[in-house]
Amino acid sequence: MPSTDATQFLHQLGNGDASAADRLLPLVYDNLRAMAGSAFRSVRSDHTLQPTALVNEVFIKLVDQADITWQDRSHFFAVSAKAMRMILADYARRRGANKRGGDWNRVALEPVASETGVDAIDLLAVNDALVKLSALNKRHARIVELRFFTGLTVPEVAHVMKCSTSSIEREWRAIRAWLSLELRSHGEKE
Repeated sequence: MPSTDATQFLHQLGNGDASAADRLLPLVYDNLRAMAGSAFRSVRSDHTLQPTALVNEVFIKLVDQADITWQDRSHFFAVSAKAMRMILADYARRRGANKRGGDWNRVALEPVASETGVDAIDLLAVNDALVKLSALNKRHARIVELRFFTGLTVPEVAHVMKCSTSSIEREWRAIRAWLSLELRSHGEKE
């Protein structure tokens, strides 16, 4: 994807040119779809929210934001990851209110499970953990969003956050340990 074109369209969008969204979508769609696919990799097959619907909802939500000054393509994808997490968590809450119990909100996010040592991950538990982590350390919460909800590798996260790979690796070890404890303690409460 030509990042300069995407950045240019994001700046135009930020300056109020609504038609820039039509030119931006083809440049970012495949990446957004890959991010959504990563988030849905281990979701039950009968899940009613699909990756394409998630991409559409995220894109519409983001291009309608008047208060965001888009810095560049990386900033757009970082904000997209957070929007995807929030939409998925809201969706799980709505489904939970409709279903009242059962196994409806269990989402096996393999990367989270394998990284934390927890077998099945409750999407709401992940969201609650990220809200808590964000209050403690916004940077660490952003790293989790980029790793799990966009599927970025450690070097890619380092690039997006404009820091060294070794810094992200060091922080990632601490984050994984904290997240593992947090998700396990959530599982024990149930």
